[in-house]
Amino acid sequence: MKTIQFNDVTLRDGQQSIAATRMTTAQALRVLPHLVDAGFPTLELWGGAILDSCVRYLNEDPWARLEAFRQSTGGRTRIRALLRGQNLFGYQPYPDDLVIEFIKTAVRSGVGVMRVFDALNDWRNLQTALLAVRTFGAVAEGALSYTTSPVHTTAYYVDYARKLLDEGAEQIAIKDMAGILYPWDAVELIRALKAAVDVPLVLHTHDTAGVGTLDAVLAMMEGVDQVDCAVTPFAGGSSHPPVEVLVVFAEALGLSHGLDVKAILRAQQALFAIFEELRDVIPYAGHYYRPVDPATVDRQAVDAILSSAARGGEANLRMALEQTRAMMTGLGYPPHDQRMFESQVPGGMLSNLQNQLRSMGHPEILEEVMAEIPVVRRDVGYVPLVTPTSQIVGSQAVFNIVTGQRYSFLSDEFKMLLRGEFGRTPIPPNPALAARVQEEDGIPVKTYRPAAYLLPVLEDATMPAFAHSRKDQLLHLLLGLPAEQYLRQREAERGVVNPGEGTAQTAEDLA
Repeated sequence: MKTIQFNDVTLRDGQQSIAATRMTTAQALRVLPHLVDAGFPTLELWGGAILDSCVRYLNEDPWARLEAFRQSTGGRTRIRALLRGQNLFGYQPYPDDLVIEFIKTAVRSGVGVMRVFDALNDWRNLQTALLAVRTFGAVAEGALSYTTSPVHTTAYYVDYARKLLDEGAEQIAIKDMAGILYPWDAVELIRALKAAVDVPLVLHTHDTAGVGTLDAVLAMMEGVDQVDCAVTPFAGGSSHPPVEVLVVFAEALGLSHGLDVKAILRAQQALFAIFEELRDVIPYAGHYYRPVDPATVDRQAVDAILSSAARGGEANLRMALEQTRAMMTGLGYPPHDQRMFESQVPGGMLSNLQNQLRSMGHPEILEEVMAEIPVVRRDVGYVPLVTPTSQIVGSQAVFNIVTGQRYSFLSDEFKMLLRGEFGRTPIPPNPALAARVQEEDGIPVKTYRPAAYLLPVLEDATMPAFAHSRKDQLLHLLLGLPAEQYLRQREAERGVVNPGEGTAQTAEDLA
């Protein structure tokens, strides 16, 4: 019997997409044993926005979180982390020595698979990370940040995948962070990649625009090796295809998934309790989601979807898509958001954007911001929208709407993007904007690999008085002031008054 590997992302990207990464370590540990018992070979538990959220919002040590997860899994499953290439788990490029040290420490603390991507698909920003991941013994997965534009063709992604393999990637992931991969395009892309690269192929997508679940089904039909999924209620909507549904399709296709459904349902029950605890930060709360048992999923609907998909062609796949969307809505998952195909906002960014606009007192401008994002993205060279570019482009769109005049204010990060400080954009940015930034700031445009302009940081970095380990120091070098505030608070809670007053340095000072 052929097999399909499902990777669970509930406790990292699932809760990042649904609950703005506000799930605590204690909450996650209530679920993790059930996910391990379910038999997932790989669990994505760390990386992405986890480090920043732990420090900024949860008053938690992200290193302690990783170590607790490693202890809870007991070596029964591999822990995967998401790494933003040269940007690590932060929002700007960091020197090579810091990238290497972070990866070494993460692998030694429990990470077994590192998914490495770059927001611009600039392969130069993955070089150091891929080498370091392999050097320290984890699996190096190179991810293609999927987006659409006049330059993002199937041939573009195939060439990029080949380049990542040449740079050391051991498997390739299609990272559809906004959930905008149309099913007919998914079939074309998957077939082209499978013909071009002889390594495991992974599909990572979201259901924001209502295509993710069908894409996952088509991936199984086309022979993709691994598919990312999540457990309800941290699945569907802006999150990922629900495993409760995917196992039914896998079985209908004659694929062995090796998962214990009873353990998945125990995880689901625990997650519903946590969902209620986090309802204040979950836009879907009170409107969608109910328990889903694979045994109750309509097999006739599944067979109809598979029949439409098997006939192939865009018309039949459109029929399968409507059937899938109807099935998902009937199961209580949120309806699809057609705006995503234009705005291309990732799931994690969408939940954060909604919360941020609400906290600013401007929830009513969400529609305007969503319409402005594609304009800003075009002007900055059709960058894929994934951290940090999604935040940079999204914030600039908010500024444009709030001020009432497009580009009357340019954020520092937006200027950095225009100057090439994050890497090479898919096409050159709007020349008028680029010239304006050059005239106003007089800072030369960067043409080489961004990290080539950065001096090593670790040899000159001192240990702040509020830091007591290499991990504390790394956290401070990565996140700067938020990490300092967290570490000082931790010391204060331990009874140390004004720890290290006057000795702290920000990451910028140390760089």
